[in-house]
Amino acid sequence: MTGTLPAPNAGRARRLRSDDGRLVRGRKSRERIRAAARELFRERGFDGSTLRAIGERAGMGASSIYRHVKSKHELLVLELSDLQEEAWLAFRRADDRATPTRERVRQFFEAQHALYAEDADLVVIALRATTYPDAPVARRALALQDRAIALITEILQSGRRDLAPDIDPLAAGRALFHIASGVRISWANGLLNEKACRRAVDESVELLFQGLAPPPLADRAD
Repeated sequence: MTGTLPAPNAGRARRLRSDDGRLVRGRKSRERIRAAARELFRERGFDGSTLRAIGERAGMGASSIYRHVKSKHELLVLELSDLQEEAWLAFRRADDRATPTRERVRQFFEAQHALYAEDADLVVIALRATTYPDAPVARRALALQDRAIALITEILQSGRRDLAPDIDPLAAGRALFHIASGVRISWANGLLNEKACRRAVDESVELLFQGLAPPPLADRAD
């Protein structure tokens, strides 16, 4: 059988370098889209903004914007994701592992809430978006929740000395996350104001830690 053999790398997708022009242009386009979305959400509200209008504000057509994002709800979940990571970095910079674990968890939620409160209008819209039954957005929101639970669990795991011996840090992390999320959904739907939300999260952490803490020395078995 005659013919030219295929090149060794034929059929393989070429991996793009981080400084490849297409990747750079893609990152810039996505940032323009997100900036345009923030502007329109504030000007027209979430319901009054369409993905087509966001694309026009970002300087691109409808077909172009759909290459980067599928729905306006997706943009909001991305905003929450960025805020969460920023809060985690702020917490890490100030974290002292010698501090009691209860206080470290409270400081993490405080760092997160402080960032949320800086742009409360956008955040409450974003929190509402996580409850929409849109499958792609729901998957992103669930991934974001898993990441948040992992961050809280890391704090609990590193501070096990302050927890009862039979406490599962992952289960406790889930409980803390879902309590805080429930309070924030109430804030997003107008049942609590921002200060009341902050206070409710703090009180919830205190109450939960009453069950997480080890028993007093006098009550422990010999």
